[in-house]
Amino acid sequence: MNAFKLPKEHKEDIVNSVQEYAELEWSQELGRLGAEQFVDFMLAKLGPVVYNQAIEDARRVLTERTAALEDELYALEKPIRTDRR
Repeated sequence: MNAFKLPKEHKEDIVNSVQEYAELEWSQELGRLGAEQFVDFMLAKLGPVVYNQAIEDARRVLTERTAALEDELYALEKPIRTDRR
């Protein structure tokens, strides 16, 4: 069992694509169950890697945007007069 649950229509599309790929590239007819098991296997192996990379990408974007926002906030600061009059 894999931790990544795809919407039914997405999984069906992927399974169909795997079946077509097997037929075209390997000249192998892959049944529905075999294709579903292959998709589940690949999700279990690739899913965490892709997920972690997506998290890292989001973290990088968030860091960049936070830095840009911080720069904008510094630009909004008003000078403080220190002379006494």
